[in-house]
Amino acid sequence: MKAVIRNIVNATAEVKILELAAADGSALPPYEPGAHLDVTLPNGITRQYSLCCATPSPQRYRIAVKREPQSRGGSAWLHDAATEGTHVEIGAPRNAFSLVPGAAAHLLFAGGIGITPVLSMAHALARRGLPFRLAVFARAAELVPFADELESPPLGPSCSVHCALGPDDTGLKIDALLAAAADGTHVYACGPAAFMDAVTARAVARFGPDAVHTESFGAAAPAAGDRPFVLRLVQSAREIAVPADRTALACLQEAGIDIDSSCEVGVCGTCLTRVRDGEADHRDSYLTTAERAGCFLPCVSRAVTPVLEIEL
Repeated sequence: MKAVIRNIVNATAEVKILELAAADGSALPPYEPGAHLDVTLPNGITRQYSLCCATPSPQRYRIAVKREPQSRGGSAWLHDAATEGTHVEIGAPRNAFSLVPGAAAHLLFAGGIGITPVLSMAHALARRGLPFRLAVFARAAELVPFADELESPPLGPSCSVHCALGPDDTGLKIDALLAAAADGTHVYACGPAAFMDAVTARAVARFGPDAVHTESFGAAAPAAGDRPFVLRLVQSAREIAVPADRTALACLQEAGIDIDSSCEVGVCGTCLTRVRDGEADHRDSYLTTAERAGCFLPCVSRAVTPVLEIEL
């Protein structure tokens, strides 16, 4: 649907907060905490941004955009070219990172801009009167978006902000938070890859894999041991070689295969492809465990087997 940017606030030196409304004044679709939506810019680029409203409203959506040094035109355009009154296209909210009903308690971890989906979760838990803790980690205090909200009621009493910690101290803080959490707690984490790895490993050891929920905003770094493989396309009756240093999506597009894509970092699911035979090496942050049995995202994932047969 067509939307318009109604307000822009500089939250930090790196982050802008944007409020969006329907261009025709109609009601916006409802959503659950943790949801994100596609935003298509006037330059044709589509990116995904988490909805981070303190209180859901049919009149406004709120997103936060961090300027990325290696921006491919999304965050840079919103920082440099967008103004109040700029029109964009938005998709319906989607959610692969939702709160689990019935959990004994909720422990939320946010690293940097990873605060965005977690913030809406924390506000929802506070409104519902459910037990939760929110732990925010940042490189420096002046780089914490939504600092006023995090320090004030209703979030303040259940929130702690940790700045300028090295890896060892971050790990110790995570350990302490997990140790203090009640049995039956569900853990949610969003942030940079190293931070996510630190939280996930410890949280799984404490509560088990089914109680740990994550969302990533970036693709996993290429592994040193990546190997080439072949994509066998069932409908097209073609085989596409994927070198160790290229993504499957890039090779498919280069070969002229018609495949939709958007984020290119494994978080939106647009390029989801069904696997007919072979084993995929999943590196996305979108598919559920059950979905990974028969699908993969070629923008980031690779193959364990020499050949991966897919429905294209």
